[in-house]
Amino acid sequence: MKSGKWTLMVLAALAAALMVCGCTSTPPADQTPSPTEVTTTVPAGETETETETETIAETETETETETETENVTETENVTGSEVETGAEDDIVAVASNAGTYTTLLTALDAAGLTSALQDEGPYTVFAPNDAAFEALPAGTLDDLLANTTELTSVLQYHVVPGEFNSTSLEDLDTLETLEGEMLNVTVTDGVVTVEGATVITADINASNGVIHEIDTVLLPPAVMAAEETGENETVEVTETETETETEVTETETETETEVTETETESDETTGI
Repeated sequence: MKSGKWTLMVLAALAAALMVCGCTSTPPADQTPSPTEVTTTVPAGETETETETETIAETETETETETETENVTETENVTGSEVETGAEDDIVAVASNAGTYTTLLTALDAAGLTSALQDEGPYTVFAPNDAAFEALPAGTLDDLLANTTELTSVLQYHVVPGEFNSTSLEDLDTLETLEGEMLNVTVTDGVVTVEGATVITADINASNGVIHEIDTVLLPPAVMAAEETGENETVEVTETETETETEVTETETETETEVTETETESDETTGI
């Protein structure tokens, strides 16, 4: 019996020792411990709030970028010195829409030059407004409209090949016109004058050039000389007519005097 008890006790001790060794033993070197999963609890609503904040910030940034782009584009369209003006209408259409160049457009039609200013160009047009044509001496406009050659010369005298805005005019003294004559350009305190005509409104952009509104109709030297010759001839004719009328009046007076004297002598002879 004692030997059996001892046997049981030894077995129990061995089992306990084995259990202790199994709990404290280290794993083999080639065995990697499994990673520990860490779960973090995020309060409800925080993730959605962060996403919404990021979305709003991105939208505002895009809106600001688009606004800046639009502002730059508008600035380029307004500034007359920009090469890309953004104007869609040609010179004739721009002048027609302005409503202050009615006489000029009529003259262009009469001279057959309307289509020329609708071409690609570019052209710089010093455009007299309606008031400038009204300021011409009486009969001058009618005479021009009746003389296509002179009218064409006058209109071409207002057009310069190439595009010259007000800034570029500051660096120039003369411009050669389509008519062939030169225009004298002066800039004083920012005011541009061309052959004495003042530029009222500068840098009116068109798709095929630029318009500068002026307050005076420009007459090329050849037309001015013809106008002066015509005036001189008119004066000479008037003087001749006056002299003729005076001579006729004097002759009639002398004739009446002679008739009166003859009648008087006849009366005396007859004793009446």
